[in-house]
Amino acid sequence: MVRIGVHIDGPDPLAQAVSRGADAVQFFLGDPQGWKGPVLPGDPTEVRAAFTQAGVDPYIHAPYVINVATTNNRIRIPSRKLLTQQLQAAASIGARALIVHGGHVTNGVNPAEGYANWRKVMERVERPIPLLIENTAGGTNAMARTLDAIGHLWDAVMAGVKDGAGEVGFCLDTCHAYAAGLDLADVVDKVKAITGRVDLVHCNNSRDEFASGRDRHANLTTGTIDPDLILGVVRAAGAAAMCETPDDDGSLAGDVRWLRDHLAAG
Repeated sequence: MVRIGVHIDGPDPLAQAVSRGADAVQFFLGDPQGWKGPVLPGDPTEVRAAFTQAGVDPYIHAPYVINVATTNNRIRIPSRKLLTQQLQAAASIGARALIVHGGHVTNGVNPAEGYANWRKVMERVERPIPLLIENTAGGTNAMARTLDAIGHLWDAVMAGVKDGAGEVGFCLDTCHAYAAGLDLADVVDKVKAITGRVDLVHCNNSRDEFASGRDRHANLTTGTIDPDLILGVVRAAGAAAMCETPDDDGSLAGDVRWLRDHLAAG
């Protein structure tokens, strides 16, 4: 059975996940828009034990500011440092993986330079837990928006992976894929043809139309995406599904129940 999780902002993510009936939880270690180092939710040994006892799988999302693809040294070098810190901190509390966005280069910069910077990250950054690269919704210079871009990115990533340096995987966001103009009916097959894997699904509907380039999540049955398409992505991926949907009047817990009931029904 697919493990179903929730993204939580705020204190005590474990308790909040349990209260919503989730098997997994994703959260930030600090300010997602800041450059400060990670902030742990408690003593690492105690945090790890609490998640294990509760049977909830923790995942950590890296700060949004991280962009290891850019050619701007003032962003790329701190990004690489912060990514390393996040990986180490997430590992210390027993996280299953760290999720990071693919990043982008600025206008006028050859995307090949961004892919080359990703290769260097793979060569230089040790990964004590899997690093999952997430597809993005918009941006003409994004490293992981289109299937073609994901293909170039994955070639660069695999070229930089060294034995013993740790695992790299892929996180597929349904809202991002839809916003990028990717057909959800076969997106898992197409991504797996490139990467060989999908390790986590960010299971979100969209407030905006297909190919909008906009990243605004909606609850699973209330957005512009046919909910059956979202179910199809989760089934095809065979990976944990993380709901990053709004939590208005219990709607996040409702998404967990809806997804679990419909997956069980086949």
